[in-house]
Amino acid sequence: MVTTAQFDAFMAENQITERIHALLAGLNPEDVAEVDAVSATIRASIEECPVPAEARAQTVAAYEALQSRFDSPVPVAVRSSATAEDLPDASFAGQQDTYLWLEGFDAVGEHIRKCWASLYTSRAIIYRLKNGIPNEGLSMAVVVQKMVNAKASGVAMTLDPTNGDRSKITIDASYGVGEMVVSGQVTPDNIVLDKVTLALVTEHLGDKHAELVPDATRRLVEREVDAERRSRRCLTDAQLTAVATLAKRAEKHYKTPQDIEWALDADLPDGENLLLLQARPETVHSSKPATAPQPVVSQSAQAGAAPSSATTGGFSWGSIKLTA
Repeated sequence: MVTTAQFDAFMAENQITERIHALLAGLNPEDVAEVDAVSATIRASIEECPVPAEARAQTVAAYEALQSRFDSPVPVAVRSSATAEDLPDASFAGQQDTYLWLEGFDAVGEHIRKCWASLYTSRAIIYRLKNGIPNEGLSMAVVVQKMVNAKASGVAMTLDPTNGDRSKITIDASYGVGEMVVSGQVTPDNIVLDKVTLALVTEHLGDKHAELVPDATRRLVEREVDAERRSRRCLTDAQLTAVATLAKRAEKHYKTPQDIEWALDADLPDGENLLLLQARPETVHSSKPATAPQPVVSQSAQAGAAPSSATTGGFSWGSIKLTA
């Protein structure tokens, strides 16, 4: 992970922050053409600036450490994670850029700068202007992750999104890469667990008719899921417990209900293959008073479906760290 501290050092060393603030001053969010022009100027300035030597050396070392875990070079994703000081409830999801299937450090280094520059996409600038979010205090972390060879993936929330009940964990899961879940192209399995005991509360099996998987060229293709796999839950009891535990750890760390994306990587050993792809605050119900816990009543469609205990691999935060 390239942290916000590295972004801040990059901006300070290249002395471009004040110029950016001057370009944004007085900008009208309704004048899209002007916003587009300012955005292009700012992004070009950031992409052309050199990365400080220390930050580059740390990033190279972390990238090489990631690659050393595998028998052959693996492609990676470079993903943005924006933040604003004193605004933990602000949602920047979908406003910055993510780059996939990158190979070699030269490409990774180039796209780290592109991610930083995407803090000033037109859509991000307009969102901040319309919501009164100041440009001072903005920062950007960048996550470099192995492209996931997902055998199952999905999302989890540390509350019930239908009513805000914080005593529940809700998991949506399907086969393959999670894009089809997030975009609504497939109906995933939907599982609700008790947050304390991890007992199964409700379970609804989705149709899961298709999955996205990498082909021989490492590009994603859609593949039909056979009838037998469609008819059963795509996660085992232990995997459900692991996903729920991971979601709880994210909530404990950030001290607010979380909306996470996760995947089970087929290239990694069982017990070490649950990956946290993204964690962000749940912003719909989190600002409201917590609802009273509801009693746990199992409605499982399968006998004996309560998840068993399991452990998950660790994840950490700090300077530039290997997180996958």
